[in-house]
Amino acid sequence: MVNALRERTVLPPEDGSDLARFARGMADATPPIQARLIGPDGTYLNIPDELYGVLRDVVTALSQGMAVSIAPHNTMLTTQEAADLLNISRPTLVRLLTDGEISYTMRGRHRRVMLRDILDYRERTRRERRQTLDQMATEAEEDGLYDLAATPKRTR
Repeated sequence: MVNALRERTVLPPEDGSDLARFARGMADATPPIQARLIGPDGTYLNIPDELYGVLRDVVTALSQGMAVSIAPHNTMLTTQEAADLLNISRPTLVRLLTDGEISYTMRGRHRRVMLRDILDYRERTRRERRQTLDQMATEAEEDGLYDLAATPKRTR
């Protein structure tokens, strides 16, 4: 029997003490040569490094009281799926595609975007924003603007 992949959200447990201990244990543990999942009957499966990292992130988030959403994604996305992932409107995404910011392919009359290209664009724009903000903060400090804003002026 094949299980259908579905999106789901996992909420943190009400009593997170066991999960917190587990998270501390994962954080303190030296990375194993090969992580293993041991079943109730004693059989084990080797866990790939990528999956072990995801498991550690999930445990950390849940132990900090955050919910975790798990959603399977096709590697080829529609423009609406890509826009949702970037948290922008579909027309804005289409503009980015036509401007060459993100590569895409045409399937008939429909644009399709690779998930990897969307994730690369998201990381690239985050990095550019971070660099711009760092540069603005440096310039503001050099110009003494932080000293000027230390005491706000009364406006009324």
